[in-house]
Amino acid sequence: MKVVEPDKHAILIIDDDINNVEILKLDLEDGGWKILTGRDGVEGWKVLQQNKEEIGVILLDRMMPNMDGMEFMAKLKADESVAQKPVIMQTAAAEKSQVAEGINAGVYYYLTKPYDVEVMQSVVRAAMSDYANYSMLRAELLRHKQKLNLVKESYFEIMTLSDARYLSTFLANFYPDSQRVILGISELLINAVEHGNLGITYREKTDLHREDRWEAEVERRQQLPENSGKVVLVHFKREGERILLTITDEGEGFDWQQYMKIDPERATHSHGRGIALSNLLSFDAVRFQGTGNTVTCEYEFEGMEDSSADTPAASISAAK
Repeated sequence: MKVVEPDKHAILIIDDDINNVEILKLDLEDGGWKILTGRDGVEGWKVLQQNKEEIGVILLDRMMPNMDGMEFMAKLKADESVAQKPVIMQTAAAEKSQVAEGINAGVYYYLTKPYDVEVMQSVVRAAMSDYANYSMLRAELLRHKQKLNLVKESYFEIMTLSDARYLSTFLANFYPDSQRVILGISELLINAVEHGNLGITYREKTDLHREDRWEAEVERRQQLPENSGKVVLVHFKREGERILLTITDEGEGFDWQQYMKIDPERATHSHGRGIALSNLLSFDAVRFQGTGNTVTCEYEFEGMEDSSADTPAASISAAK
């Protein structure tokens, strides 16, 4: 798989409002991105099919002739070759029910009209970075996929974002559907590092994304004396027809209940989807414990006759 750097991906704008397209193009081109356009869902789909490798984010209008935004989403999710492309849907602030409908259709990023340029660019950067991270993890996974069914129990310690990404790829190899779980594992491990051990709050991450310096701040905090010895503990264990993976950080915990689903109130934010995506897409269940610095994510096998087969069942417990 060809992996494209985040700043090299193109943005596909699908919108029948020519004026809106031109304004978006100007603001996005100022950010250094290449822009492709489609006048409706039909034309946008053709452009996407012709530029699959290049396009990293789709900026989609909901109301369009010929094929509207929701019809486009159904077509996108049905095509495995492009189903993971992040979509940012344009919406009015009051359309909470439409946002909820979009979330159910697989739209996890939103841009409220009229938009603030800095906020819009931060959401695009976040979506682009998330897709680049997924592409990198998937490419690593395809290169290193192994039969690891002989491993019944293992322990790991990680400290950095780089550690989290590497271990995500390694652990995903234990699952029969590695591409399904890899993003969820990565999100939970990164949460454990940034929010748990380093104490970066939701609001702070919002500001860091807007200023495009989140990763630099993570690295800075890891150099502080009070954080130098902090680790995230990871315990992998096969148990019958599931795999248990416990991730424990050294943070104080957090109010995890509000992050289990994607809230339409936070749909326009540049982050805050990781736990919900882990819960909704990667695992059969995600259960936090205590103050929230321990979480259990469960992946179960159906119709499995032999738990020692090449495709063991999986469950994960992660501490944020």
